[in-house]
Amino acid sequence: MQNYKFLFSILFFSVNLFSETVNHLQIDEDYKISIFASDIESPRQLAEGADGTIYVGSRGSGSIYAIKDTDNNGVIDEKILIAKDLTYATGVSLYKGSLYFSEIDKIWKIEDVSQQLKENNNSIPEKILVTDNLPSDKWHGWKWIKHDQEGNLYTNVGAPCNVCESQDKRFASILRLKNNSWEYIARGVRNSVGFDFHPISQKLYFTDNGRDWLGDDSPSCELNKVDSEGGFFGFPYKHANNVSDPEFGSLNPGFLFIDPIAELGAHVAPTGMTFYTKDMFNEFKNDIFITLHGSWNRSSKVGYKVIRVSLDEEGNVSKVSDFITGWLQGERVLGRPSSPFVMSDGSILIADDKANVIYRVTPQNQ
Repeated sequence: MQNYKFLFSILFFSVNLFSETVNHLQIDEDYKISIFASDIESPRQLAEGADGTIYVGSRGSGSIYAIKDTDNNGVIDEKILIAKDLTYATGVSLYKGSLYFSEIDKIWKIEDVSQQLKENNNSIPEKILVTDNLPSDKWHGWKWIKHDQEGNLYTNVGAPCNVCESQDKRFASILRLKNNSWEYIARGVRNSVGFDFHPISQKLYFTDNGRDWLGDDSPSCELNKVDSEGGFFGFPYKHANNVSDPEFGSLNPGFLFIDPIAELGAHVAPTGMTFYTKDMFNEFKNDIFITLHGSWNRSSKVGYKVIRVSLDEEGNVSKVSDFITGWLQGERVLGRPSSPFVMSDGSILIADDKANVIYRVTPQNQ
């Protein structure tokens, strides 16, 4: 096991290094933002073990890390490498003590990961292949993963293009691995890099990244809800609520298109989402937090923020509002929020895969 203990002086330097970004971030005065972890190359999806260990996919390094706040001061002081040499290590999910993690065409697991971290002090724990039956295209190939209550594993398969039809029907979909077989949960999904289950209805909600090169303001990225498994959400024929694709829009694929429940804005690039289910912030109960990674092909930049989506009792969107802004200063980008996560204590973590840090949101008076 490769175990890195950070000295206080190194932590102090790291916090100062990113203080400019934190100082520019804007949030309601009732809340505060601090640096939870640093020195993690392009952190993406997060998960938490029963003992409070946080697991993170490091897409840029191709690694999975376990990180710990051993003295409970709100700052990570231990980082343990538990998997390496992965292609776009992104997704992590825990189920019954086993850690599952993704690369482009494979999903692995480490059984009883907490116990292995205690026992294997000098070696990386054994990883077990769950599936290698996924496409290997790198374009939109990074995988978000999550278990449902029954232990079935969900993942996304992005389209291998900006916009196209594909002979391999697994592309542009969200799949469920059940009894070692893949099932379609949603089709016509260009590139979902974030989904979660409603805390009450257990329906799947997911974001989708809109296509490029139809102008600065079209089409919008989306938030969607799966009311019936296997439904078709439009790609590549229709985008957002009413944008017909100039190349494929005239074709009739024979599907009934399902519209998004919210349009999030063109080119904002949602890359992670989570429902809030804890008690530290009662005002957020059952709301959705979405990280908008930010535009790369627009004449003026948009996104680069975290938004809060409030739902009504039927699970439909009632309000969309900014939660954290400030990563974009004019046209200068200080960071790119890439994934939100709600810790067991109710605080909110935000991964930033440009600044290579993880922030923590807590009440101002805590």
